[in-house]
Amino acid sequence: MHQDLEQLKRRLPLLEYLQRGHWQARRAGTPAEFVGLCPLHHETKPSFYVNARKNLFYCHGCGRGGDLIRLIELSQGLSFRQTIDYLQRHIPPPHHGDVRSQAARFYQSQLHLHPPALDYLAQRGLHDPALIETLGMGYACGGNLRSYLATQGFSFAEMLASGLIDPQGRDTFYRRVIFPCRQASRVVNLYGRSIHPGLPHRLLPSSKGGLFAWESVGSGSAVILVEGLFDLAVLWQAGFRNTTSALGTHLTGTQWEQLSGFPGRLVYLAFDQDENQAGQRAAQQLAQRLENVGVAAPIVPLPHGQDPNSYFVAGARAADFAACRGAAQRL
Repeated sequence: MHQDLEQLKRRLPLLEYLQRGHWQARRAGTPAEFVGLCPLHHETKPSFYVNARKNLFYCHGCGRGGDLIRLIELSQGLSFRQTIDYLQRHIPPPHHGDVRSQAARFYQSQLHLHPPALDYLAQRGLHDPALIETLGMGYACGGNLRSYLATQGFSFAEMLASGLIDPQGRDTFYRRVIFPCRQASRVVNLYGRSIHPGLPHRLLPSSKGGLFAWESVGSGSAVILVEGLFDLAVLWQAGFRNTTSALGTHLTGTQWEQLSGFPGRLVYLAFDQDENQAGQRAAQQLAQRLENVGVAAPIVPLPHGQDPNSYFVAGARAADFAACRGAAQRL
């Protein structure tokens, strides 16, 4: 019985339950601790603390505390047995969705528990919490995904087939910021960026899917194509929500069809200005391909040695990038 209750609570963490009810909180004390107004009594000064790591709450105002079950008992006026029935009805059953979508949700829930990951995002120029949530960004500290997925009903074979763990059962992603790559609202891959400089990015061993966020970008008459997801993130943050990414300079067949399938569209190429000219050459080659099929593809002249992400980190503002885009020229 005790083991079943623990699995039930892990399937819906206390903090997630509160956030579903629009509980507003800020971080307090340790990285895993949050404080907000108590949902159990009226107050004007936040005194309700949640420890996301321990899955416990305590209110210094009304003196009540406990776990998720205790919170529901108090807030809903239910008995213990009624609370268990309530949770079993309202928590999605194990194994809903696919394993990569579950992993993406787990990583997203972990991001705010790890200050090094948040510090890394700040170093990369990302400071808008709403944007970070919109992009579904998360963090893989490593060593905890397999046990979580097991509580969701996934087998070792399913985790292994997804690429999320290796044959020894170790997490594929370790100390990496995670972006979920979606296609038709389904997570088809996960992109992991190491928070340590010099270590490469990583994708799961499968297709990277279509252009990033194409469902929200592709209906426009003008789009901005960048190489990396941090390039995309800073541009979205600056208001350029018509930005997409191919996760590199090489387009898959699907990505090419998406980009070229709208004759008359304007595709701004804002590739990296590399010292070795790799980004510049890739932009010129793609621009020529697009022009050949009737898609205008002006190349955005960023400062030498910069990419969109580093440009904003160095102090550029939306008006600066808009000026670069305004100076873009077709071949």
